[in-house]
Amino acid sequence: MAKREIEVLVRGVIVLRGNVVVCRTKGDSNTYLPGGHLEFGERAVEALQREVLEEMGLRLKVKGFLGAAEHTFVQRGEKHCEINLVFRMSGRGLSPERAPASREHWIEFAWVPLAKLASAKLEPAPLRKLLPVWLKATGRECWGSSYASERR
Repeated sequence: MAKREIEVLVRGVIVLRGNVVVCRTKGDSNTYLPGGHLEFGERAVEALQREVLEEMGLRLKVKGFLGAAEHTFVQRGEKHCEINLVFRMSGRGLSPERAPASREHWIEFAWVPLAKLASAKLEPAPLRKLLPVWLKATGRECWGSSYASERR
């Protein structure tokens, strides 16, 4: 039976000198932005910071919401549906001259020029065209809120 839930993921866009950090599962050709699953009851910004710390060992700042991307794909015969919440991030300890280190044995990171996201096979595929547009629109980010965040 096919999986019947929509996964919510948080993704970070880290850009330096026209290059963006991408992640790849070792042995796979597709790339994706750093981040991971939003856990039940967790705020998106906190989830992204947690995921980046777990994956890269870096404490990065979330600078703004860029947009959302839907993604449906089949993996190992099972259909997956996800919503990716994409945020711009920045921080210390990064340089386009060296790939960020991975703290998880099954993934690796690389810097890719923004103009080469298609050849890097970035997924979800719409992000290949959306990211440069979103990044140019910086300053017009749309922050969301929720009842839970207002109660803190």
